[in-house]
Amino acid sequence: MTMITLDLQQQMNQARLNSDQLFAILQPEALYQRPIAERHRLIFYLGHLEAFDRNLLAAEIPSRFPELDRLFAFGIDPVDGELPSDQPQDWPDREKVEQYVAHTRAEVDSLLNQSSQQKLQVALEHRWMHCETLAYLFHRLPYSHKQCLPQEQHDGPQLQPQWRKIPAGGVQLGKKRSEGFGWCNEFEALQVDVPEFEIQSLPVSNGHFLEFIQAGGYQQRQFWSDADWQWKESVGLSHPGFWIANDQGWDYQGMFARIPLPLSWPVYVSQAEACAYARWRGWQLPEEAQFQRAAYGPGPLNLSSANLDFRHWEPQPVGSDPASDSAFGVSELVGNGWEWTCTPFGPLPGFEAFDFYKGYSANFFDGKHFVIKGASARTAMCLTRPSFRNWFQPHYPNIYAKFRCVRS
Repeated sequence: MTMITLDLQQQMNQARLNSDQLFAILQPEALYQRPIAERHRLIFYLGHLEAFDRNLLAAEIPSRFPELDRLFAFGIDPVDGELPSDQPQDWPDREKVEQYVAHTRAEVDSLLNQSSQQKLQVALEHRWMHCETLAYLFHRLPYSHKQCLPQEQHDGPQLQPQWRKIPAGGVQLGKKRSEGFGWCNEFEALQVDVPEFEIQSLPVSNGHFLEFIQAGGYQQRQFWSDADWQWKESVGLSHPGFWIANDQGWDYQGMFARIPLPLSWPVYVSQAEACAYARWRGWQLPEEAQFQRAAYGPGPLNLSSANLDFRHWEPQPVGSDPASDSAFGVSELVGNGWEWTCTPFGPLPGFEAFDFYKGYSANFFDGKHFVIKGASARTAMCLTRPSFRNWFQPHYPNIYAKFRCVRS
């Protein structure tokens, strides 16, 4: 066994430990719940992480559980449309799924030395991505369904974002194939010339978004696109998904406790809500290339103290991490929440789908998904490389996604 494989085995063990610790938070009755209507029941994810690894790395071994390999193979993309209708009794019992997990891990480990480094890296990052998915799924569960861990949570002063002028210049989207591992949508590197623009030094906070709500922003048609307004009206949306109205104002649905709304924390919203806020202010969301230029135009970021890589369960007050400022003085572009852009998710020139995972990116080049950049508190460090591109549809309010505005 090579040192590379030994290192990847250690990384695999660490990723498995993280996902196992997440599932350990759940009370037994929670595993068959569906906390987000567009997603599978949680029992699916317990099996999916292992099924993905087996189907990718050990498919040549005759399966002891072929029906579970198929059942747990694919998740659900949370797009507008018909919701899943399966019932808890439609899923196998927990004991059988846990047997599947243990057996499948042993099969995968027996073949790690024969697997390509690219496939191993795909398996690792897939699991890390799902650790974040699990976090925001578990976030929506009632507190009685979780073992609520004690947390240090604090509000902070309301900082006023400043406008930072970003001079015209070039920036690279994606990466070269010679620059190491990346997902298929990260290739091939594209050099983009970005005209001068201004960007807010800080993401929009709960307190600043509250001004939009108090001004009636959710009721004013002119700030919403046709599709966004239709969606908002159909679901009765009137505030960010993590906010809870009370008699005095607002509370915040934290992972383990309901607390008074921390006005200094970044606001987590759908792209539709972020766009409406930006129009209300007379500004726009950044394009992917503008985000990239503001973050990485002059060089790398210092992420040593950024709120990412599972350091916290919740956001930190906006402006808490000046060490991560870009060379242009723009704060917290990576960490404390992903950041919405207005760029539809699509291929870079020279895009080639993985031959072993053809639908990973290409299935979402449909104009219905938008690029988000950066990272949240629940994003693994390996997913914070500048070339990494995440994406979601604009009407999905459950992810840890913040935003900031730009102007010409």
